Amino acid sequence: MTNMSCFERHLRRTAPARGGSQNELVTAPMHSRVNGWSRPLHVLQPLAWLMFAFMAIVGFGVYIPLLPPPWNYLSYGVIGTTFVLHLVTHLAAVTVDPADFSVRVRKDYSSPMPVFDQKKHPHVIHNQHCYLCEVDVGPKVKHCSSCNKCIADFDHHCKWLNNCVGGRNYRLFFVTVLSAVFGVFLLVLIILFIFIEHLVNPAVLRTAEAFQALNGNGTWLAFLPLAPVETSSASLLVLAFFTITVALVCLFLLCHLLVFHIYLLLKGLSTYEYIVMQRQRQSSREQKAEGPAPSSAAVPQSLGPLDMSIDCDAPLSTRSSVFKYQDRGQMSSHLSGPICSEMEHFPQTSDGENHANYGSKALPQIGPGEAVVVPPVGWGLSLSPVQGSQQGGAARHSQTEGEGVPVVQSPLGTSIMDAATVHQQLIH
Repeated sequence: MTNMSCFERHLRRTAPARGGSQNELVTAPMHSRVNGWSRPLHVLQPLAWLMFAFMAIVGFGVYIPLLPPPWNYLSYGVIGTTFVLHLVTHLAAVTVDPADFSVRVRKDYSSPMPVFDQKKHPHVIHNQHCYLCEVDVGPKVKHCSSCNKCIADFDHHCKWLNNCVGGRNYRLFFVTVLSAVFGVFLLVLIILFIFIEHLVNPAVLRTAEAFQALNGNGTWLAFLPLAPVETSSASLLVLAFFTITVALVCLFLLCHLLVFHIYLLLKGLSTYEYIVMQRQRQSSREQKAEGPAPSSAAVPQSLGPLDMSIDCDAPLSTRSSVFKYQDRGQMSSHLSGPICSEMEHFPQTSDGENHANYGSKALPQIGPGEAVVVPPVGWGLSLSPVQGSQQGGAARHSQTEGEGVPVVQSPLGTSIMDAATVHQQLIH
């Protein structure tokens, strides 16, 4: 079976080599999307166009013509410029291809490529190389799963534009949101003014020449001055109430988006970086709420003193033996009663053996043939390597026997005794 890795450039396939392979990278070939006009269109994209058309028709066809001069001309100029700016930037943001330069140079959008599946290959970009687009990319480039291509300075994928927002069209996106907020806000103010004046003083709104031909005050005209259409007062008020409600909802969403991106600009962050940062903070808060994990090396305070039992009849290890040949290594023996009673005061290490440790430093390493010099129990001393070597040399000069004679270390002092001396003391 052929091994396939998503990090190997020459092993990438647009379809699995075998039907039952577990290493397949893709499920079906797919064309990368060029821009926001590429199909399929998102449902929010035509909804955005519909809302823009509704606001433009209601504002410029029904309510702005009812304003008295010169406010009607001023509203045409300001709100008209805002709506035109929004339309141009919106179309430009949708049309621009936000892909990275290396992708746009080498990319053939007519050829199929693997679908980006995060469950199968979450690390598409590795070491600044995209293994789906087969190009080297910059540090802020991300591979969008919706567009299936690498986006330069990736910020987010906008469903309202049906296109990714990156370094190439971020300014267009920002102006689109800003112009939408400004235009909808001005339109709400005008409709509120007309709604109130219609209830308080409707004559202010009937200054157009077409109203002079009407006999009653209950009839109103829309789409002035080019194509006047008669309508009722109730219809005008209901339409105004509905338009204000929809405009306030749109204004709330747009203001939230605008304030958020102003915050990101001040912080020097992208939407993607902000989301990653928030996820990291959420993860750290959850870990703090759960509490730190207990360490296996830490000893709980609730435990009492450890039971460091010493087997006085067991053979001595290489670290706890007090009998040592000068030049021939260690010999096994058993601890005597005085030595065992003294070693009960020694701390026990993690390897299960008892070692004498005076002060904060351990005893120096003693080579073969050197005697171990241990001070009496209870001294708060720490032998340095120089001191240990000097004392060891003095002990060797005091020996009277030849090679192979065992040296006995007194458990209660620093004197060195041979085996014959110990035997005589035990007899007396």
